[in-house]
Amino acid sequence: MAMNKSHLTKVQKGVIGMLIDDHRKVQKIFKDFESVEDPIRKQEMVMEACMELTAHAEIEEQHFYPFLRDADPEKFGDLLDEAEVEHTSAKDLVQQLMAMSPEDPLYDARFTVLGEYTEHHIEEEEDELFPEVAKQGYDLTELEAPMQETKEAVLGRLEKV
Repeated sequence: MAMNKSHLTKVQKGVIGMLIDDHRKVQKIFKDFESVEDPIRKQEMVMEACMELTAHAEIEEQHFYPFLRDADPEKFGDLLDEAEVEHTSAKDLVQQLMAMSPEDPLYDARFTVLGEYTEHHIEEEEDELFPEVAKQGYDLTELEAPMQETKEAVLGRLEKV
């Protein structure tokens, strides 16, 4: 059950809302990819998803996860450990996809598996992690600007590649 942003306090909506918006964006790319035949369009979609996932992982790893570990290591430790392992697997697939072309035999399969990993990760965050953060009532205001800056920097760096 996907988390609804209406369950968040005003100070939580900025950060968690940003993460949920990222989730919806890549979910749409993965869904739309299924019906695309054109190899050039496929490659554009894969590159966009890979860039978005890279930036998303970066803001979670640099800002969101450390904040939660500091706030309550007991409550969030296992979930965050799992999330970081999931990020590592996703990053490996992203690297492989960035080095491939749509003509490579396993291109579609790798992107599909990346989508499955991503969907699992989204479900865990939205069903377990985000509701717990909302329930605890953490003030996430201090994370919003640094997360946005990091995301823009990562996307800017990747667009130049």
